[in-house]
Amino acid sequence: MKVLAINGSSRKGGNTEILLKAVLAPVEAAGIETEIYQIGGKLLHGCTGCRSCRERNESTCIFTDDVMNDVIQKMIQADAIVIGSPVYFSDLSSEIKALIDRAGYCTLGRRLLRRKVGAAVAAVRRGGAVHTVDSINHFFMISEMVIPGSTYWNFGMGGPAGAVVEDAEGLRNMQNLGENIVWLLRHTSEFRDR
Repeated sequence: MKVLAINGSSRKGGNTEILLKAVLAPVEAAGIETEIYQIGGKLLHGCTGCRSCRERNESTCIFTDDVMNDVIQKMIQADAIVIGSPVYFSDLSSEIKALIDRAGYCTLGRRLLRRKVGAAVAAVRRGGAVHTVDSINHFFMISEMVIPGSTYWNFGMGGPAGAVVEDAEGLRNMQNLGENIVWLLRHTSEFRDR
């Protein structure tokens, strides 16, 4: 089994990455392979709605000038996907929006993410985290993925890079989220391909 975490923050080592690592800690402790994929800060473009992926019936985008096809293939191969985004103007980062739109088009028609576990994480200074998590969860729901809950909403608070380590409740929530991902993976793995 493998859990893929996607970091939509351009701050490598920043609050979003700290939260993702907190989610992955119990996953790694359970012996499950993990990977953090950095898309924040990369030059990505959004979906143009050309429908070429659907017409070709392929799980790749026709545009090959960025890392999107690489991350889409990693999503298809993973058993669980954790998408982390900083909160920008009460919503997700543009990199995560591009990922959702392009990966959605490339995977929905063939139901390639169906029954995988999907968890959203947001790093926030003050407000907009629930909306950000909700935006990511909409992608998971339309992809027929299973969304685990936790002890509170899946976000951590902190303004400057690294400040989220002061949010003890947020970090406990990430730990619990990771534990719930492990539980779901263990209890659903035999049914995922049906």
